[in-house]
Amino acid sequence: MSVQERKARERAERERLIVATARELAEQQGWDAVTTRRLAERIEYSQPVLYSHFRGKREIIGAVALEGAAEMAVAMRAAASGASGPRDRVAALARAYLDFAARNPAVYDALFQLDGGLAYAREDTPEPLKDAFAALLESLGEVAGDGVEPGLFTEVFWASLHGLATLTRAGRLPPEDIEPRVELLVDRLAAL
Repeated sequence: MSVQERKARERAERERLIVATARELAEQQGWDAVTTRRLAERIEYSQPVLYSHFRGKREIIGAVALEGAAEMAVAMRAAASGASGPRDRVAALARAYLDFAARNPAVYDALFQLDGGLAYAREDTPEPLKDAFAALLESLGEVAGDGVEPGLFTEVFWASLHGLATLTRAGRLPPEDIEPRVELLVDRLAAL
């Protein structure tokens, strides 16, 4: 291994450590607790080392969001692939989405609530974000209905899931009723 390859590998490892530490700190104490000073202390590198990887907290949030989008896509595809038939696939997809949001609140915030400097629904949208949307579209496109554009239907279904996730987490909806809500969403919105 050349010196350049070793330095590139070490840089990538440091970047993964920064993102993992930011994510852990945010999940434990919220995003307000994530500062470059705290991250530097936790990973035992100086702040200038952090700034050599990320220009600031916004880019760190973006990196956590991209990692989270990839994980969310895997979770949704796994849930959908284990289901039989369109209705079960859509219900499994909805449950996987809501479960991911509940188990990873800081990541979910990085994805959908905080400014991570990422483009959404544009040409320059990063691939992990496009892939997470594609994971929804793969199951929802087949149930959109005649004359309904699958991408538009997926956006509306996704917005419904996002509303359920954020309202439940904020205590505006009782968490014990999540399953009836999923069933209603699948039965009415997806008309299954």
